[in-house]
Amino acid sequence: METILLQAQAQQGSGWTSIIMMAAVVLIFWLFMIRPQQKRQKEVQRKREALSTGDRIVTSGGLYGTIRDIKETEFVVEIAEGVRVRVDRGSVFPAASDEVTK
Repeated sequence: METILLQAQAQQGSGWTSIIMMAAVVLIFWLFMIRPQQKRQKEVQRKREALSTGDRIVTSGGLYGTIRDIKETEFVVEIAEGVRVRVDRGSVFPAASDEVTK
């Protein structure tokens, strides 16, 4: 009889154990996946807001150019001498190096 009662008590505790384990998995997932991605997004946004006229950039499509004008939602980028295109702010990243264009 005591064995049955002990088994019943052990089974009741397993409900809490599974909830705690699930919470731990969610916490670990958040710490290693979601939080670093949020930090990277904030850093990219900060760099994008710091761009000014004359800065070298690369678009999400892979075009390198120089910012010639800054508007509210877009940049005017010169990709070749005399060739200017309008580019949405969300698709522009600071160029890693100027060696690519040489």
